[in-house]
Amino acid sequence: MLKRKILNLLAIDTSTEAGSVALTVNEQIFSDFELCPQSHSVLILPMVDKLIKQADCTLSQFDGLVFGRGPGSFTGVRIGIGVAQGLAYSAELPVYGVSTLQAMAQQAYRLHNKKRVLAAIDARMAEIYVGLFECDDAGVMQPLSPEVNIKPEDIAALIEQHNGEFYGVGTGFETYQTLLQSFVSNTTFDVLYPNALDMLTLAKTPMENGEGVDAENAQPVYVRDTISWKKLPGRE
Repeated sequence: MLKRKILNLLAIDTSTEAGSVALTVNEQIFSDFELCPQSHSVLILPMVDKLIKQADCTLSQFDGLVFGRGPGSFTGVRIGIGVAQGLAYSAELPVYGVSTLQAMAQQAYRLHNKKRVLAAIDARMAEIYVGLFECDDAGVMQPLSPEVNIKPEDIAALIEQHNGEFYGVGTGFETYQTLLQSFVSNTTFDVLYPNALDMLTLAKTPMENGEGVDAENAQPVYVRDTISWKKLPGRE
């Protein structure tokens, strides 16, 4: 049997109020996480630089770059993709996008060994981004249904399609706890934001299978297809 190549990967995420970076080099893992609302563009590259120095490596030693593709803040998702593209272009690395909802579900498994997770991010405009996940035999969270953008009060119909208990993660529970509490087993919510560390886990097999794409093809997943912005006078 051929031995699978051990990949060196760099992951970044700026899709929510948190910014995070993680990398694995020669089977060693380094990570950094910081709550930095509206400061991602200033902090994310210094975080990358710090971890690369800690790992005593260079960007050219990586086999691929992983990024949080969304859903989340529109600006944050775009910043993350822009940084990922810039780094990947400079080192000619393939990129792979990871769902932020799936990354939070993976974090719940890593921290609490929870195998069925309901992830909900506050999408503003009285809506939430929602994903349902279940852990496979390899310890990797897999989606039970497509990720959706819904009103919190409409979540019952989604839950009813999947029997069993779920563990809740994400800022949706912080904002709409009264509406969502009855649908999950936990009463406290310590997993509120995605972490690039868990994106390394989710991207490992796809990257090994050659599913990364060229930097120019990195795409966001907003989930919400349309947005109702207040238009400024003269800019309709």
